[in-house]
Amino acid sequence: TISEEFFTDGFYSETGLTLSDSSTCDVKRPQFGTRILTDPRQVFQHNAWDNVEWTGEQEAAAKKKVLENSLPLPPEKQEEYDSRANEYWNGFYTIHENRFFKDRHWLFTEFPELAPQCSLNHESHPGASGAVESQQNSQDREQSGEHAALSHTDGDFPGSSATYRILEVGCGVGNTVFPILKTNNDPGLFVYCCDFSSTAVELVKSNPEYDPGRCYAFVHDLSDVEANYPIPDGTLDVIVLIFVLSALHPKKMQASISRLARLLKPGGVMLLRDYGRYDMAQLRFKKGRCLSENFYVRGDGTQVYFFTQDELHELFTQAKLEKVQNLVDRRLQVNRGKQLTMYRVWIQCKYRQAPV
Repeated sequence: TISEEFFTDGFYSETGLTLSDSSTCDVKRPQFGTRILTDPRQVFQHNAWDNVEWTGEQEAAAKKKVLENSLPLPPEKQEEYDSRANEYWNGFYTIHENRFFKDRHWLFTEFPELAPQCSLNHESHPGASGAVESQQNSQDREQSGEHAALSHTDGDFPGSSATYRILEVGCGVGNTVFPILKTNNDPGLFVYCCDFSSTAVELVKSNPEYDPGRCYAFVHDLSDVEANYPIPDGTLDVIVLIFVLSALHPKKMQASISRLARLLKPGGVMLLRDYGRYDMAQLRFKKGRCLSENFYVRGDGTQVYFFTQDELHELFTQAKLEKVQNLVDRRLQVNRGKQLTMYRVWIQCKYRQAPV
């Protein structure tokens, strides 16, 4: 059975929205940021509400809850969880495989960079730069393509003839990769995907939708900055990090992001969506699960960190990337059957390598 813990994390269902046909560019569905709860009596009329503002009392209660369960485990226990991380993630995918993972149908609303040839109306959040950003991305792609042609003419690598390259780090069983391959019909597209877990990568490769002509899956430890990527530096248009940076030990995050940033072309962008501070998943942790401040271990041994916007901004800017977007997505999810409300807090970021 699926643990309740994972059901309420980003793994099972990051949104209550669905996409009728992810294989076309004709996407018709509500955008994020438009379903606002104005009458609390109507809370159970929909599965999710957008941009939910917290009261001062609610935030104080969340801080108090986190403080109560913040006593860290002994250092030797922390080291054990970190050193056996690969084992725990392989165990997770061996048990669950892809039985309860769902395609992330919000991808192309929030991250139109993943299917730039689709004309999606993607003004998804207040403050998002929308069409201007899409136009800038197009210009950056032209510039970075010219730069790549001049800089990387020696030697072949997977996808070396591609004109638009996307890497997803922490791909799991392919919840992001396969929607991209189905939706983005750019003939010059090539998608790379990697995961810490060899079990997860094998599940991606065994999927009938895996196309070696358009995709290359490989095992890689994001925290091992000495390990080589099968892609030269300065060749990627997009790097995607969805609920993956939070699985690293906080001390390893900066070096990992800085290493990834070197893979981007000028104008290339890094996209992140991850857990925000005081997300419901953080508040559900009991005593004995805290590894360090805002960093926890789940019942199956996998680890998770809960970010603030400032922390992520610091990580990206230290890697010499420019801010495009850094926002908090506060969502109220509803279980209408059990009459339960669940407050989610996610952070979404876009940072780019300076254009030529």
